[in-house]
Amino acid sequence: MLRVRCLRGGSRGAEAAHYIGSRLGRIFTGWVQQSFQSTQAATASQNSCAADDKATSPVPKDCPVCSYNEWDPLEEIIVGRAENACVPPFSVEVKANTYEKYWQFYQKFGGQSFPKDHLKKAIAEIEEMCNILKREGVIVKRPDPIDWSVKYKTPDFESTGMYAAMPRDILLVVGNEIIEAPMAWRARFFEYRAYRRIIKDYFNCGAKWTTAPKPTMADELYDQEYPIRSVEDRHQLAAQGKFVTTEFEPCFDAADFIRAGRDIFVQRSQVTNYMGIEWMRRHLAPDYRVHVISFKDPNPMHIDATFNIIGPGLVLSNPDRPCHQIELFKKAGWTVIRPPVPLIPDDHPLWMSSKWLSMNVLMLDEKRVMVDANETSIQKMFENLGISTIKVNIRHANSLGGGFHCWTCDIRRRGTLQSYFD
Repeated sequence: MLRVRCLRGGSRGAEAAHYIGSRLGRIFTGWVQQSFQSTQAATASQNSCAADDKATSPVPKDCPVCSYNEWDPLEEIIVGRAENACVPPFSVEVKANTYEKYWQFYQKFGGQSFPKDHLKKAIAEIEEMCNILKREGVIVKRPDPIDWSVKYKTPDFESTGMYAAMPRDILLVVGNEIIEAPMAWRARFFEYRAYRRIIKDYFNCGAKWTTAPKPTMADELYDQEYPIRSVEDRHQLAAQGKFVTTEFEPCFDAADFIRAGRDIFVQRSQVTNYMGIEWMRRHLAPDYRVHVISFKDPNPMHIDATFNIIGPGLVLSNPDRPCHQIELFKKAGWTVIRPPVPLIPDDHPLWMSSKWLSMNVLMLDEKRVMVDANETSIQKMFENLGISTIKVNIRHANSLGGGFHCWTCDIRRRGTLQSYFD
């Protein structure tokens, strides 16, 4: 059996193992080397739920939530909303996750709407994406529109909101369970509110619903002196295993996790710390194995534009951000594909992401993929792999920080729990 535990390369690995052992005590020591034996997890059927007032059966047979990986046939999905999207305030965690050329944009427009014309085009693109998904036979659900410009205050900070555009960031479906991520940006503290109506409906139909520990997001969660002046600074800090988020309390974005049946892969990033990863590992054990992998990435935030598993034994690996543990996948017989260079123009605004959203694709099943209509190079790559492409233009929606995978959260895929690394 191939083991893919927390295997971090070089000084990052040494620092991570030492830190966890010294900071969090004996209970964490050695977890980076351990493997956890799997047991058979319960599966749920994929029919639409029927109204049921009884609270006796924990997992009704008609539970609508069931997804174990990124490629089984897609039947139901949540697609985000760009309505009322606001630029987050330019706080330390936002600065650490954005490019220097956009810092003035954040300083000027933080707490205000994204450019109205751009937002209008993004909304139209996502509506068309929803229509195409429906034509492909997928049930589409949407979060509630909320006024994200409202200022809020907790005992620890003040902020305005951002959006409900990227359900992948806040929701992770594992089997018949929906896990709400705690998040790490103060502007996203109350983002869960847009999804509560949908999640309550799923819960009432038999789904499990878990909310991870909500961080206070006090100043101690962030390295207030995180030294960012250049790309070189970012590379050096990432190589040292240093991030803007500390280990003060658990935090993670769901988009730093990617699923392959019983094996779930995660990266330590600017928004996901080791305490958050450890919480998820304990929560999902023993049925699932959570493995930490790492990349040569100066600004890690969300794994799915760096490492995107698109089928059993098939993974897209960003050539600009090589995976330090990639040989383990190759030895397991997996095919590692390096996607072509993105074609998005240099002058197109990408306020929260890189051009590599071109590989942030959504698999409708093993032989169908939703891909950007403008990215002809990656379309050819998929066609050469025997995968049909469903072309959709979301170029303006990309500017808000996500591709097809980010803009969605698959709720139900027709499949069963399997292990792809035994």
